[in-house]
Amino acid sequence: VEADLDEELRDHLDRQVEALVARGMAPEEAHVAARRAMGGLDQRKEECRDQRRIQPIDNLTRDVRHAFRAMRRSPGFTAVAVLSLALGIGANSAMFQLLAAIGLRSLPVARPHELAEVRIAGGNQGFGLSGDSNSQLTNPLWEQVREHQQAFSGVFAWGTTPFLIGRGGDARTVNGLWVSGAAFTVLGVRPALGRLFTSDDDRRGCGAQAAVISDRFWRAEFGGAPSVVGTTMPIMGRPVPIVGVTPPSFFGLEVGRQFDVALPICAAATWGNSLDQRHVFWLTVMGRLKAGWTLARAAEQMNAVSAAVFDATIPPGYSAASTARYRSFRLTALTAERGASDWRTRYEQALWLLLATTGLVLLIACANISNLMLARSMARERELAVRVAIGASRGRLVAQTLTESALLAIAGTAAGTIVARTMSRGLVLVLSTARDSLDLDLALDYRVFVFSATVAAITCLAFGLLPALRSSLVHPLLAMQSGGRGATMVRHVSLQRAMVAGQIAVSLVLLVGALLFVRSFRNLTNVDTGLHQDGVVLASFAPMDGPRRAAAQILAFEDAMLGAIRSIPGVAAAAASVHFPLIGGSWTQGFRIPAVDGEQARSSKFTYVSPEYFRTFEIPMLAGRDFNAFDTATSPGVAVVNETFVRRYVPSSRPIGLRLRTTPEPGYPEALYEIVGIVKDAKYGSLREEAPPETFVPLTQHPNLRPWPGIVIRAVVPPPDVIAEVKRRVAALDPAVAMGFQIFETEVRERLVRERVMAWLAGGFGALAVMLATIGLYGVISYAAAKRQAEIGIRRALGATRIDILRLVLREAAITVAAGIVLGSLLARAVAGSAASLLFGVTPRDLTTYLGAACLLSVVGGIASCIPALRASAADPLAALRSE
Repeated sequence: VEADLDEELRDHLDRQVEALVARGMAPEEAHVAARRAMGGLDQRKEECRDQRRIQPIDNLTRDVRHAFRAMRRSPGFTAVAVLSLALGIGANSAMFQLLAAIGLRSLPVARPHELAEVRIAGGNQGFGLSGDSNSQLTNPLWEQVREHQQAFSGVFAWGTTPFLIGRGGDARTVNGLWVSGAAFTVLGVRPALGRLFTSDDDRRGCGAQAAVISDRFWRAEFGGAPSVVGTTMPIMGRPVPIVGVTPPSFFGLEVGRQFDVALPICAAATWGNSLDQRHVFWLTVMGRLKAGWTLARAAEQMNAVSAAVFDATIPPGYSAASTARYRSFRLTALTAERGASDWRTRYEQALWLLLATTGLVLLIACANISNLMLARSMARERELAVRVAIGASRGRLVAQTLTESALLAIAGTAAGTIVARTMSRGLVLVLSTARDSLDLDLALDYRVFVFSATVAAITCLAFGLLPALRSSLVHPLLAMQSGGRGATMVRHVSLQRAMVAGQIAVSLVLLVGALLFVRSFRNLTNVDTGLHQDGVVLASFAPMDGPRRAAAQILAFEDAMLGAIRSIPGVAAAAASVHFPLIGGSWTQGFRIPAVDGEQARSSKFTYVSPEYFRTFEIPMLAGRDFNAFDTATSPGVAVVNETFVRRYVPSSRPIGLRLRTTPEPGYPEALYEIVGIVKDAKYGSLREEAPPETFVPLTQHPNLRPWPGIVIRAVVPPPDVIAEVKRRVAALDPAVAMGFQIFETEVRERLVRERVMAWLAGGFGALAVMLATIGLYGVISYAAAKRQAEIGIRRALGATRIDILRLVLREAAITVAAGIVLGSLLARAVAGSAASLLFGVTPRDLTTYLGAACLLSVVGGIASCIPALRASAADPLAALRSE
């Protein structure tokens, strides 16, 4: 087509020349006149292409070729640009991929938008679906909801707990799931193998007659063998038949934690868990909305039946005040499309902050690339002027520059996809711990694809639009005359400096955030827990031989285990406790101190421990005594309290000898305890929280000892050696006891995974931002100094010293850096409050942090500016003048 067009235009020109010659004009004059009359050949070609209506395609083809040639001519620029974009786009995509997996995707079930969850309105924060409702109900409440609800075409309940599989000391825990019989039917989940539960599987007295396993567990434990259906698996000491396998896409109902084994709720009674307990909240209730029902209407219906539901399920043993509060509860309905997730509660805010951080890093990278492209466009000013002079439109120049930007963005996005995949999977591994693995579906879905494509498009415009517009504004005559000097160059350098100042401002915001998170993490790692951690092992035990044992049997076996463990060489101390500090589990109960404030209601954490508990954790006894063998179930009740208890409740009285009377709760009848000791405060539930009022009571005086207490062991030998010997000695006492072990120091450290990851990533992104801004500053100062080579030569010729030149260049760099630091400080103060809940021991507007970040940027900026300044001051004036 192009060849035909060239031939046609030449033929037309030849005819014009012949006509002019025929009129008497000389051949050479005729040729010039014909060319003048026709205009530029390129312009005529453009007009012909317009008539053929394929000019956009032709233009795009030529622009792509031109962009490829430009990228090949500048391999260094291309590599830097693509690498910068790959890191920026990849990090953004990785953060969004995690966010989508944890908080944005719907459950992998049929029509998830129809799912709703029934909750107690105004209760405690649940699994991340809402912060103003209690996500769990008791089994009696679930049964009442099932009978009274009218909003759902199907309703079901579920709960999670670790299941022990295997036998005796070799048993191990897997992720267990209790579900009601209709759960899989309501969710629309079909079996991959065998069958799933039905309502017939979940009837009172069912026993442990059926188990469903996940696809992942089936492949890991049974090698994906189809013969697994019908085989039995030992679960908590009982053989349970496997009846089916769920499809690979179904991970359960809790995002981030995939279930392994599911049992019907009715089977819980097999292991001594009474289904009639009205004070144990352990089930989440969900349903599928009926056709035509809205979530608001369902919430209204659940609220309407609340009085009947709660009146029918009042827990026995409640005081009048507790009963009145219980009867005041009201049910509501909330969306359950995204399922439940403890990971969402813990990490969603942090991931949004990290996404914003990576976005700012990408912005700095775009500014750097834009500066480089501006410098290239100024260097090509003469070329662009010639192209305009011979007929190229300004739109064509803009299109060519944007095409090059688009190719860079595409290459950066392609490389960023690899970075995102690697980074997202790496973060999942980092966030996972030995006891709490994060299981997420990181497959590319439409949200991630749209996000990545949008980021790529915005990135292309962010770094390409300004150079493109700049290239279109070139004036041919001025460009030819000035050669890139004068007012035009000054305006361009000023624009570049403004962009670098913006980069420094954004870098300061990221650097302040990084320093805040690093200092917060350091504060948490250095916090005094009040508990000895080195060499401490936490041991948990559970019987695998059938019915739940009586309290007297549990205590007798605990004594035997403690005796055996204390006799192990290298064990310095050992004690039993129903809860481990900082690990999980707690019990809060109300009480009164009649001798101090009459019937004034108080509350405290209650922990039941054996003698030597305080010695094992090396918690100092400040007054009174520890528990001993004479504190039995039949002796008067005694208690040890901590410092916070004394400060808050009996600051002006002598605590030793005072008696406290507990408020009755289900399973915890009213009891009278005499305070016999005071211990130093120790952290209880979290490193972030101050020690709460805590009351310690002898394990022998526990009113309702149901789960087996754990044992705390402090040893002076390596923990693995202690664990191996404990396993041997406990197995000798009872081979049917399952055992689990945690190294206390490791567990405490793993409680800081979120803070550690935030410190690492924020620090890394902050360092990357400072590096990019430094490169940008260096490039602009170097370019400006090079363009002022003649001016500097004249100054030197007129008597300016090297110090004068150095001062001149550094002064301009200092103004740029200072402007960026001032702007960045204002921006950081404006946005730092969003991270307040993630910090510890440092405020979002901590002056030391801001000063440290400003000083660091000043030093780095000064070093980056000194190199081109020294080079400019050392230039030979004569050589500089000759080059011009």
